[in-house]
Amino acid sequence: MAIRFYNTLTRTKEEFKPVEENVVRMYSCGPTVYSFAHIGNFRAYIFMDTLRRALKYNGYELKHVMNITDVGHLESDADEGEDKMEKAAKKENKNPYEIAAYYTEIFFRDMERLNIEKPEIIAKATEHIKEMLEFVQGLVEKGYAYETSRGIYFDISKLDKYPVLSNRKLDEQIAGARVDVDEEKKSPYDFALWIKAPESHIMKWESPWGLSYPGWHIECSAMGRKYLGDEFDIHTGGIDHIPTHHENEIAQSKGLTGKTPAKFWMHVEFLQVDGGKMSKSLGNIYTLDELQEKGIEPLAYKLFCFTAHYRTKLNFTFETALSTQKALMRLREGFVKQLEGSQKIEPQEIENYETKFSEAINDDLNIPAAMGIVWEIVRNSKQSKQFADLLLKFDKVLGLDLVNSKKYLEDTKKIEIPEEIQKLVEERIKARQEKNWTLSDEIRDTLKEKGYAVKDTKDGMTVEFEK
Repeated sequence: MAIRFYNTLTRTKEEFKPVEENVVRMYSCGPTVYSFAHIGNFRAYIFMDTLRRALKYNGYELKHVMNITDVGHLESDADEGEDKMEKAAKKENKNPYEIAAYYTEIFFRDMERLNIEKPEIIAKATEHIKEMLEFVQGLVEKGYAYETSRGIYFDISKLDKYPVLSNRKLDEQIAGARVDVDEEKKSPYDFALWIKAPESHIMKWESPWGLSYPGWHIECSAMGRKYLGDEFDIHTGGIDHIPTHHENEIAQSKGLTGKTPAKFWMHVEFLQVDGGKMSKSLGNIYTLDELQEKGIEPLAYKLFCFTAHYRTKLNFTFETALSTQKALMRLREGFVKQLEGSQKIEPQEIENYETKFSEAINDDLNIPAAMGIVWEIVRNSKQSKQFADLLLKFDKVLGLDLVNSKKYLEDTKKIEIPEEIQKLVEERIKARQEKNWTLSDEIRDTLKEKGYAVKDTKDGMTVEFEK
């Protein structure tokens, strides 16, 4: 069955065929490990995981690289400000390597909680300084880069076309940013490949241009080339990478090799919160831990991400997330019922479901449609282990860990109630002791809105996730 993906480079949906038969070489932009990854970040990694799972489901082997940016990512994409690692180190009074080690560990812990497969190759920027230096030197030798007192810059005038990915006019390329910060640059749109380090800068390396450190964009070009070659199959990232980071990756690679590094460029849309943009000033940037405190499992967030196509905006609210938590419980219960069923299903019915599922995932990774087929099986009036086996097969793409459904359902009964919920429970107990039935009912309704069912029995009150 043919696979079709939307390619940002051509702005069309194209049939996917790998460069090398039966092997897909893929590069994904990973985290800058200066802080906790938030749920918006993880939408991109859930997409990355689902894509690689779908390719494996279709029989392909994966050679997948994901970078860890632990140096070189400045505060502004326009080559301004401090390195994010250095800034975080000053704020937390640690050295940048300690910061990177801590947040990298947390990131992979969260990846595991989301049941996201780890790419075959994890490439840290600081472990590939040699490759980046060689890449920059190659660009200088070919006349695509030049030196100023501040660093080595890529000369975009040497390219036949720039930009090629974002389809913007050049004067819109860095919208809203100050790009005339270095008067030595030949063009305000030339970008930093290598940055000369101030004396106080901690992360710096010897280079032909003195003590210095890499720019952000060069790491992906250098590491992608090292592990995947001059041309590979797929490059993934968030849509925020399109206008600057990925545009500059393509420019660098074309300068050195004459080739666009990836055939397909695939980008996931933004996650919104309460209908608007996430921002620190609004206090609406949430981590998986903060969701867990509200009674929302990481896998429920993953299921929530499956409610919209990866190329459409997705709006997060706690109300919808709590509803998805309940849906996850129903999915697990439905799977267990099928697992315990004994009815015989005709091969043609199984085959029809398999065909529809494959058609959905192979149509630009249409996971909402694929989930529709999953729910159809779960709600099928026939109960059969054959259906349970089919759901497990589909879960190789979805990664919802259905195989452990019984354990999750048992653990739900033992789960520690979040502090916010516990406080409401205590207030309700007190209200009932004081025979304040109106307040008791109000608190019960509040708990219900937050996804918890209250049951009053002769032995007291119980609180659990609503199913």
